[in-house]
Amino acid sequence: MDSRRLLRTSATALAAAGLILSGCSGGSDAAASRTTAAARQASPSSSPGALKTFYGQKLTWRDCGVTGFQCATLRAPLDYAKPDGEQIDLAVSRVRATGPGKRLGSLLVNPGGPGGSAVGYLQGYAGVGYPAPVRARYDMVAVDPRGVARSEPVECLTGPQMDTFTQVDQTPDDPAEVNALSAAFKDFSAGCAKESRAILPHVSTVETARDMDILRAVLGDEKLSYVGASYGTFLGATYAELFPDRVGRLVLDGAMDPSLPAIDLNRDQTAGFETSFRAFAADCVTKPDCPLGTASVDAAGAALKKFFRDVDAEPVPTGESRALGESLATTGVIAAMYDEGAWPQLREALTQAIGGEGSGLLALADSYYEREADGTYANLMFANAAVNCLDLPAAYAGPADVSKAVPSFEKASPVFGRGLAWAALNCTSWPTPPTGGPHRITAEGAAPILVVGTTRDPATPYKWAQSLAGQLSSGTLLTYEGDGHTAYGRGSDCIDTAINTYLLDGTPPADGKRCS
Repeated sequence: MDSRRLLRTSATALAAAGLILSGCSGGSDAAASRTTAAARQASPSSSPGALKTFYGQKLTWRDCGVTGFQCATLRAPLDYAKPDGEQIDLAVSRVRATGPGKRLGSLLVNPGGPGGSAVGYLQGYAGVGYPAPVRARYDMVAVDPRGVARSEPVECLTGPQMDTFTQVDQTPDDPAEVNALSAAFKDFSAGCAKESRAILPHVSTVETARDMDILRAVLGDEKLSYVGASYGTFLGATYAELFPDRVGRLVLDGAMDPSLPAIDLNRDQTAGFETSFRAFAADCVTKPDCPLGTASVDAAGAALKKFFRDVDAEPVPTGESRALGESLATTGVIAAMYDEGAWPQLREALTQAIGGEGSGLLALADSYYEREADGTYANLMFANAAVNCLDLPAAYAGPADVSKAVPSFEKASPVFGRGLAWAALNCTSWPTPPTGGPHRITAEGAAPILVVGTTRDPATPYKWAQSLAGQLSSGTLLTYEGDGHTAYGRGSDCIDTAINTYLLDGTPPADGKRCS
């Protein structure tokens, strides 16, 4: 499983985007300086200049084939350094404000990833599932980021090739298995270079944030109002860094910390999955049918590790050609960590798998990878790697660095640490050099920005929200004391009321407000 920065929001499918650990790290001060300088150069404070054609375009809205939704195509430069060069088409969708009440403009939404389809999220959840008072006052809008889904998607491997890739052993026990894992990552990278060479250097978060500003202007909004979940918080914070004077009402839910190199992001997220697993285990051991036993949380963790070792040695059948080995089993378990509502499904799947039938865990893993029943995959994992490996330098120079890092990962998570340490190897052989680096985002001059953190979030640990809120000059921290990934729309009236109030009248909650 590739687990660097696919930050899933639980509102889509099982969890719409969730891996932070795909292996970028070690950003230098020079890289951070380049990123900041590029950001300043990228954001003219007044006229869009050479981008005037893009800012002045008119969207042609058409029926999407989904009741109530309209679709359009937004044009942007492929390379912002060459605005007169090749262009890229970005898929946009909206549902108009329903009323009553005065329309407040457009509210852009992004579910995370990188690689999650914002259009799919809007049409499948946000456009009908966001609180009615918000949908009454805003046109709900989404744009698939460049390289994602309907917007010039990055492609890398065929369905059968992805099936092979997702089954490669990510806890190598000997040099041959290390070589096999390294070769799998190299083949993945080579596939991306072959299938997506033109777009691969141009899917950075900075470029996507600039696309969002073009969309803001084309929609006729003076300021950007936005709800970003998971990786979408990094996208929103990057927008605020580039265009602080154009920030309207920004909600950053399940926040990332942009100041961390990816090795630290990886370790922190590994610890987050351990925290979430222990919450699951604490619930499981109170039930007589817990497949991990009823002795203690620690004993449950030991039982899960034993199960992983067992299926590593002898995969269990699933009723189809793919057997359940350790990699798919681990992915299935991690998938269920994003939402405590999936815990009963995980208990049942583990019970079956320990009994020798792996279809339940395989189904969870397939939902994580967005694999369809016909064996095809969405481009989620391809876009995820492409953005991650462009945004930050690679975590490791090679397998020897991973071996040195494994103990610290295992300390962060005795259950998942070894596998997640090796999963961070994938950017090492990436064909496109990184253009960004870790750095603090202050967004001086921006209007109040609402940062939301969940105390037992598996994918975006709570301390990341604390850090981002502290970095932003106008950041306000809202805390959900609970489980799962992200907080808005997950059942807390306290959280939803605070966010709705901010979106509707611009008043953020008191900094440090806590909800349960």
